[in-house]
Amino acid sequence: MQVTPERLKERLIDEAKRIGIDKIGFASADPFIELKERLKESREKGYASGFEEPDLDKRTRPELSLPGVKTIISVALAYPSKLKDPPKSERGAYRGIFCRASWGRDYHHVLRDKLNRLDGVLKEWVPHAGTAIMVDTGALSDRAVAVRAGIGWSGKNTSVITEEFGSWVYLGEMLTDVYIPPDEPVEDGCGDCDLCIRACPTGALVAPGQLNSQACIAFLTQTKGFVPDEYREKIGNRLYGCDTCQIVCPKNRKKHVDLHSEFRPDPELVKPLLKPLLDMSNREFKERFGEMAGSWRGKKPIQRNAILALAHFRDKSSVSTLIRLMREDPRPVIRGTAAWALGKIGGEGVRSALVEALRSETDEEVRKEIEKGIRLAGEAAG
Repeated sequence: MQVTPERLKERLIDEAKRIGIDKIGFASADPFIELKERLKESREKGYASGFEEPDLDKRTRPELSLPGVKTIISVALAYPSKLKDPPKSERGAYRGIFCRASWGRDYHHVLRDKLNRLDGVLKEWVPHAGTAIMVDTGALSDRAVAVRAGIGWSGKNTSVITEEFGSWVYLGEMLTDVYIPPDEPVEDGCGDCDLCIRACPTGALVAPGQLNSQACIAFLTQTKGFVPDEYREKIGNRLYGCDTCQIVCPKNRKKHVDLHSEFRPDPELVKPLLKPLLDMSNREFKERFGEMAGSWRGKKPIQRNAILALAHFRDKSSVSTLIRLMREDPRPVIRGTAAWALGKIGGEGVRSALVEALRSETDEEVRKEIEKGIRLAGEAAG
């Protein structure tokens, strides 16, 4: 018996609940024309992160990802916003923080697993259905799809905000060449509020709904090179990501759910001690942090950010470790960042260690960082 589009939609909604999908919406597969113009503008202004799909047609034309596509099914999984019994930083034992989107098991795997199960359900009823699944790394914009499908509205902080869970949701989608009646977008709920724009530590939210990714701490913590000088202190003790624009959002107030055991955070992993991070081998890093979304760029950005955090705390107990890294680490970014951090921390013997390192250092970028460290140490002493 043939299933009508309306009945198919009802069944998929019911099955999504059984699978553990918190929200599901259905959108047309028409081109995202307005999005393409916004992406062009963002690229022209130098705001793009570079992590995105570079082909704007692929990002905005669903048929390039699945020929004959008629419907995009958008799904959302809610994740926790509060940490139970968080460990506290103490003098000589300071801690960093991973953003909430990196708590628990990597959401890419969890969300893809659930979408695969939904795909199986669809094909039970429509065996000939063509599908394509995307979670974050696909060509399309998860957020644009979610907004069109009525999952939530696009907030001024560029996050999709849902009535039930605020913006604490992961997004993914499944394209199909089966027609399913679309949902209506929901009304924008931000109103006149601009708390997120005013709270952004680096001014990366340049206008409502417009983000300069190059200045966004969430982006900066994932880069592998030197962090630009003007952002180093603003990163604070963040090891991966930034939640500020979501924390201040009134729509997120008192929004905390613990629906998925996979996303339940281990406090020692999401707020780890900083100094032990600096001497971790690749194997140790993968064993400890490999299941978290925040490990995807490897250990170097996390270690660089840990060094910046030690400078933020002016942790004098880390000086000997930082001097060793400045002298011996094979990676220029780690040597140079350690030198800068030493200058910020200051203290007895720091300036002489920096001057000595300058004599033997051959990498020009690292030499510049050592020189910055020498100036900073001099200012601290003066």
